[in-house]
Amino acid sequence: MILGAPASHYSELGAEDRQRDAAMQWLYGRDEELAQRGVRKGGALGGGRGGDRSGDSADRHGGAGDSFLTTVDWLEGITKLFPKETVERLTRDAVDRYQIHDLVTDPRVLERVEPSPALLKAVLRTKHLMDPKVLELARKLVAAVVEELMRRLATEVRHAFSGTRLRRPSQVRLARNFDVKRTLRGNLGHYQPEERKLYLEHAHFFTRTRRRVDSWQVILLVDQSGSMLSSVIHSAVTAACLWGLPGVRTHLVAFDTSVVDLTQDVADPVDLLMKVQLGGGTDIAQAIRYAADLVENPRRSIVVLISDLYEGVSPAGMVRGVKALVEQGSRVLALCALDEEAAPAYDREMGQRLADLGAYVGAMTPGELAAFVAEAVNG
Repeated sequence: MILGAPASHYSELGAEDRQRDAAMQWLYGRDEELAQRGVRKGGALGGGRGGDRSGDSADRHGGAGDSFLTTVDWLEGITKLFPKETVERLTRDAVDRYQIHDLVTDPRVLERVEPSPALLKAVLRTKHLMDPKVLELARKLVAAVVEELMRRLATEVRHAFSGTRLRRPSQVRLARNFDVKRTLRGNLGHYQPEERKLYLEHAHFFTRTRRRVDSWQVILLVDQSGSMLSSVIHSAVTAACLWGLPGVRTHLVAFDTSVVDLTQDVADPVDLLMKVQLGGGTDIAQAIRYAADLVENPRRSIVVLISDLYEGVSPAGMVRGVKALVEQGSRVLALCALDEEAAPAYDREMGQRLADLGAYVGAMTPGELAAFVAEAVNG
């Protein structure tokens, strides 16, 4: 289906499609590139309550209604007109591409909006603009998204630390330890060709040994610059999932040109995220020095630096700090992205220098980080 100005040359839209067209135009009609190409702006959804017009009204042309949309009208409209996946894409574009901040600063919108990672990012970027009532509504949105992230990641963390199956047989009959191959081989004599069924007289199971976990420190250093927002969110959730694992002590430290130890807030990632201050410069060297002071047993320490590695104060100091950690026996992991997409944009020259020193450099999903920590702890 074609919507927007090009569609008018080919077909007449029905009433509901005109509403879809108006909703799309309200958002994408503000695109400067489209305006330069002569594609019309504007459009409205019938029955709206009206609101401020953005842009020159002379550039706008009639839509399906007689009043322009407010953000709350638009949100209510798209939730009725489009499937959930499309609504998520539209709201993501609204906050990321067009900076329509009242999606997360207008209490009428926050009461109706469907929580999503894109809106969580918008809340964290704009929470300093919110009055206390709006901030409380925004906190509920943050809690809903964090709960979903926690639910998914906690499963991966439990799997990484749950233990390995040995090939030895076991008398403990647990479904998760069921040995399919040995059971089939041991019961082949009971196969009934005429029924095409295999009858099991004896089921076999693996032995599962619980991994022994010594006391380890995991120190997460998180760059809280705006470009690292996705990684900040997933760092908070990952730290909360690692928190309380037997034998693992987790520290979470946020930094820009100053260092803030957030370890006491790790158990509540919602509180933690609401305290994060995005933006500012970047002093990675200072953060690494702080981590070095936290290390108690270097050979039982993992320092995870989550940053795009663009050092704004002392690149040489940053390199010296990483070198010292590696030489004393700590495992240093430089993550250029920690999120579900793991698509990094980072200082590749600095990344190579750290790798040459013996640090692990790359990008990971939170689940892969949990597996990395489990491998180091249990290796």
